Amino acid sequence: MTDQLPNNVKYSKDHEWAKVEGKTATVGISFFAQDQLGDIVYVELPAVGKELKAGEEFGVVESVKSVSSLLAPVSGKVVAINEELNNTAQLVNQDPYGKGWIIKIEMSAPDEANALLSDEDYKSLLETK
Repeated sequence: MTDQLPNNVKYSKDHEWAKVEGKTATVGISFFAQDQLGDIVYVELPAVGKELKAGEEFGVVESVKSVSSLLAPVSGKVVAINEELNNTAQLVNQDPYGKGWIIKIEMSAPDEANALLSDEDYKSLLETK
């Protein structure tokens, strides 16, 4: 399960990931998170333009097992949402680091990304679970 971790993204302790490119962070949930949730049936997305603070809830993901909050790994403004998830929420299960991305944030404090976990640190976190 931990060998599914791409090393080009950073991770939050809440199991979101962020791929930082310039001032934009593409955000999704980790392979571990989607695996724990089971079959995802619905993703509640925020409005484009919404301002987020790191650690703040920006939506929910619903699976056949439970409902979980999605927490912003960095602060900033939502500049894009993955509208494909409205009709095909299972993309989060099928391709959590690719087609299953959830939102893109224009970061207001890019240094916050430095506080996120590397793939190795996230792997260590998972091993303590």
